Amino acid sequence: MLIFNKKSELSAFLSPFIDLHKSVGFVPTMGALHQGHLSLIEKSLAENDITVMSIFVNPTQFNNAEDLDKYPRTLEEDLQKLSQLSHSILIYAPEIADIYEGNTVSESFEYDGLEHQMEGQHRPGHFDGVGTIVKRLFEIVKPTTAYFGEKDFQQLQIVKKLVEKHALPVHIIGCPIYREKSGLAMSSRNERLSDTARNKAAILFEILQQAKTTFNQKSIADTIAFVKTEFEKHPEFELEYFEIADEATLLSVDNKVSNQKYRGFIAVFIEKIRLIDNISLN
Repeated sequence: MLIFNKKSELSAFLSPFIDLHKSVGFVPTMGALHQGHLSLIEKSLAENDITVMSIFVNPTQFNNAEDLDKYPRTLEEDLQKLSQLSHSILIYAPEIADIYEGNTVSESFEYDGLEHQMEGQHRPGHFDGVGTIVKRLFEIVKPTTAYFGEKDFQQLQIVKKLVEKHALPVHIIGCPIYREKSGLAMSSRNERLSDTARNKAAILFEILQQAKTTFNQKSIADTIAFVKTEFEKHPEFELEYFEIADEATLLSVDNKVSNQKYRGFIAVFIEKIRLIDNISLN
């Protein structure tokens, strides 16, 4: 397993393989790795000649300085997990200066409106930061395929739109959400929860599953009202939003249309820690 801290060294190493048209799989992460991340690596290893994982906590996608400061950084533990998985993974773990070269600001991106929904409303500038780091990483690694988890479904759609609008030569693959035994979607932020809160957070997926049943039996308005009522029974949670949106456009919908794909999106706080999840509704 090779570890690179400088983009120039990683690019130099990859260049001969790219010249030979070897397939390069890429998994961008912010570290604090869990089984969801490892499943993306396993898929890349199975489907590509070379697999690269980046571990970089990107400052420009945080609109909350405290969240950035408290984001778990566990590089040694991450490397241990990866070494147990495969010794052929290439790791890019840069410092901020290697990525941003002294100018740690976001570029501005347009994603045909995808950026204005849900997370975009509640985290101003977030998707400019995501676009900035993903585009730069793609330019450094030059992957043929990149893998993203569906837990951040809006981000997945944003990245696909970024690739389309900038004509980037990379295929984006979305991979299923990995969940803890309780049903809680795996997330690096889960590590910040107390054991009590982590156990209680299992209710998120339970409510989403119940919302799916309600959606298929009743109206969209009834489904949204059901979710809000359920969280009123659990005052330890602060429900930031629950929205039902068209999977392709991410626009919130009021009425069902046949042959349209819908997804429920949720964001909550518990112990001041923000958790997100989503579920396909049909």
